[in-house]
Amino acid sequence: MNTEINKIKQLIKQGEGIEVEFKESNGSLTRSVFETICAFLNRKGGTILLGVADDGKIIGVNEDTLQAQLDTLARDMNNPQIISPTFYLSTDVVEIGGKKIISIFVPESSQPHTYKGTYYDRKEDGDFKLTNQHLITNLFLRKQDGYTENKVFPYLTMDDFETELFDTVRNLVRLTRADHPWINMNNEEILVSARMKLKDTHTRQEGYTLAAALMFGKENTLAAVLPHYKTDALCRKEDVERYDDRDDIRCNLMRAYSRLLAFIRKHLPDRFYLEGNQRMSIRELIFREAVANLLVHREFSNAYPATMTIYKTEVVMENWNRPYMMGRINLENLKPHPKNPTIANVFKQIGWVEELGSGVRKMYKYCPIYVNGALPVIEEGDVFKITLKYEKDEGVNEGVNEGVNEGVNEGVNEGVNKPLNENEVSIISLLKINPGLKANEISTHIDKSLASVERYIASLKKKNLIEFRGAPKTGGYYIITEKKEEK
Repeated sequence: MNTEINKIKQLIKQGEGIEVEFKESNGSLTRSVFETICAFLNRKGGTILLGVADDGKIIGVNEDTLQAQLDTLARDMNNPQIISPTFYLSTDVVEIGGKKIISIFVPESSQPHTYKGTYYDRKEDGDFKLTNQHLITNLFLRKQDGYTENKVFPYLTMDDFETELFDTVRNLVRLTRADHPWINMNNEEILVSARMKLKDTHTRQEGYTLAAALMFGKENTLAAVLPHYKTDALCRKEDVERYDDRDDIRCNLMRAYSRLLAFIRKHLPDRFYLEGNQRMSIRELIFREAVANLLVHREFSNAYPATMTIYKTEVVMENWNRPYMMGRINLENLKPHPKNPTIANVFKQIGWVEELGSGVRKMYKYCPIYVNGALPVIEEGDVFKITLKYEKDEGVNEGVNEGVNEGVNEGVNEGVNKPLNENEVSIISLLKINPGLKANEISTHIDKSLASVERYIASLKKKNLIEFRGAPKTGGYYIITEKKEEK
């Protein structure tokens, strides 16, 4: 939070400008806030500080109305009669000198937006209405030319999309919001609502966009509209010159997301910990964010392939980028910009990403838990690169195998002296690092069927090397048997 406070203090010191706006907003959310949001979306993005006067004096937001203002903002930004098309925003509440300030980060959008049917733009001296048709046309030209995902392909039809994926989307949005409008829309209506069917401002032809093809397209559809598109998943733990394993992914982003996560689960260890009363997978928390970033914030116009490479101690992800800054990204200089806002919005709606910038914050939070003290390395340039450490397991199996078999032979379990097989050693190694796994979780980790894992578990239990904890009817887990000290 100190980082966020310092950023806000710096913005206040800098004063209002084309990317910074102050609003007193002491009692309620004023209409001018939405005018500024619309103008920022249509121009270069920016930050609105509620509770700050025009001269930079911190007034603070009335705490009795603070939550109501946040609720109004979230509700109205999701109302197409207020902001069209709708847009999700990231907000923070910080306290400076005993007074609360609401910070609203508004990214640049790939689409023109209206507030109550009127277009707004931004200049150094504030917001202004676009009443001239020439200025509105220029806005549309600027937006469409600036974002590859908006490219229109008039020849695409619904037959070019995987229709079953629309049912997947309906099921996923139902989990995030029971009354989501997409639930009752047909496939084409979903694409129109998601702004994936547009009119080309140059040719005046209407059609589905590159974003639609990337999200839902069949493989031959993607090959036609974007021949160079692919994402390469490589495991180079042993063979660094070539690879130990590979997944050459040329399918749409919905399926690519699942395949990349499956590749991660296959090759990386997991860590479980309690956050409050909830048992969570650190690996999933980190790599869901990293994989979503690799897919959503990529510049698709360039033939540079997106790659995810697993080495012995780290995972490196790279994709071509349209940089807004150059150099290392951290929580202090984080200023997220959506590279493909339309695609990002679909990922947001189905619950695969949260608000803009949350992925970086999650990685900074959970990476040091996954590997003690290890922070993510995020570098922005023409190539966007993320490096994430994971726990080394060099020597673990050897040490466990040696220790376990030595213990067996010395009579830890009297009468049992048969050496452990490779799969049993893998389970012991896994439980030493991740105590408290269920049988199905062990099956996923060591890539063996559940039936096989249950046989290995029975053998290890018979040798008194692991034990079951919990109630069989309600679920339980396995741990290494604790050795009792001799008296």
